[in-house]
Amino acid sequence: MKFMVIVKANKDTEAGVMPSTELLAAMGKFNEEMVKAGVMQAGEGLHPTNKGARVKYSGGQSTVSHGPFSPTGDMVCGFWLIETSSLDEAIDWMKRAPFGGGSEIEIRQVFAAEDFGEALTPELREQGERLRAQAGKK
Repeated sequence: MKFMVIVKANKDTEAGVMPSTELLAAMGKFNEEMVKAGVMQAGEGLHPTNKGARVKYSGGQSTVSHGPFSPTGDMVCGFWLIETSSLDEAIDWMKRAPFGGGSEIEIRQVFAAEDFGEALTPELREQGERLRAQAGKK
């Protein structure tokens, strides 16, 4: 099962406060453990929202808003893509993440092709596989 682990932003990450050398080292060690165990597929940190944009769609139109955005509790400052045998195993891994007090993550399962049932026709499945291969993410 594939999961996206969403690291929630806070006032420090939104202010552009960079992690300490100690936290970077601890996070590197944690990431290395996950890679060696075959769990981690990707992981990145994100710049604050003042360097980003949002695109809103309505009635066939799109509207762009540039950051910063008002804190809403749903902002993201980083993520991992991990593969484990269950949500419980994903939780066990993330309990070991070297975060301090006040940090919060969210763990969400990524859809697999089988989850879409008959709506994902063989042609659409082939297209998805071809595009993932072309993107180098297979």
